[in-house]
Amino acid sequence: MRLGVLDVGSNTVHLLVVDAHPGARPLPAYSHKADLRLAQLLDKDGAISADGVDLLVATIADALRVAEDKGAEDVLPFATSAVREAANGEAVLARVEQETGVRLTVLSGEDESRLTFLAVRRWFGWSAGKLLVLDIGGGSLEVGYGIDEYPDAAVSLPLGAGRLTGGWLPGDPPSAQDVRGLRRHVRAEIARTVAEFVRLGPPDLAVGTSKTFRQLARIAGAARSAEGLYVQRVLRRGAVEEWVPRLAAMTAQRRAGLPGVSEGRAGQLLAGALVAEGAMDLYGVDELEICPWALREGVILRKLDVMAADTAGAASAGGLAGDTHGTVVNPTPASTPPDGRAGATVARRPA
Repeated sequence: MRLGVLDVGSNTVHLLVVDAHPGARPLPAYSHKADLRLAQLLDKDGAISADGVDLLVATIADALRVAEDKGAEDVLPFATSAVREAANGEAVLARVEQETGVRLTVLSGEDESRLTFLAVRRWFGWSAGKLLVLDIGGGSLEVGYGIDEYPDAAVSLPLGAGRLTGGWLPGDPPSAQDVRGLRRHVRAEIARTVAEFVRLGPPDLAVGTSKTFRQLARIAGAARSAEGLYVQRVLRRGAVEEWVPRLAAMTAQRRAGLPGVSEGRAGQLLAGALVAEGAMDLYGVDELEICPWALREGVILRKLDVMAADTAGAASAGGLAGDTHGTVVNPTPASTPPDGRAGATVARRPA
């Protein structure tokens, strides 16, 4: 079937259309992206502004039209930290549903980490052993660690590149004092979680996923995206440490001239580099392998898992599979999944 995944993130609203069926890898068919910057459309009370909500509704409506044009049978819509933490988040969700028919599922930070981990595990396979997965988004940093399909430990920290840039780095280029202040803040936040992961032992493979890690790897010499998904790309801690002071001395315009750095993300790259440097240092990682799959792919994979389970259950019962339209998986075993065409999704590791 052809599925659409609608990701309402802190930086972009991204529709990914894929051809997928249980037991096979999802094949990207079309990508539609709008730079909305929800994290920057907050008022002084932490609410998404009226203009921001209008823009979000229009952007989602446009994405749905694209999904329909591309033949998507179902759209799986979700939102992350920008909507999750907005003071008027519930009102925004209600307005979106009323005007577009879409019920946005708001994933928790832990859910983001778990689904991203699932995507990374499926990409590298069981032979990768114990995985440590780092994902820097616009609003948060997700960290997951484990040996199975879902992590044994998962945390989300408010260390997204967009959030930190807006709150800590007002200058262009920023002052040395502001950069030092952000560096201290980032490391203090990460340090609170280190013991939870260190007790599990060293990973067999450390992985970075997200636009920030891909851009850092590219400016450090990794292969271009045009060379394909299957080219190995790595990011070494030494390279990040070398690039941080260089990025701090550049304006956003100069950063946008670096290989692989988009104009829309150039302003956030320094904050992202500080988070990457701090995480790699404090978690004891010398090198990250870059994974092209992340949260959106995790949502798709979980949807396919549920479809396969429903089909198998129906076959064993001698009946028809239940309707999975609009749902990926129940957020928790005890809760009821949202109905409608835009249902929700996260899986928790069984106790």
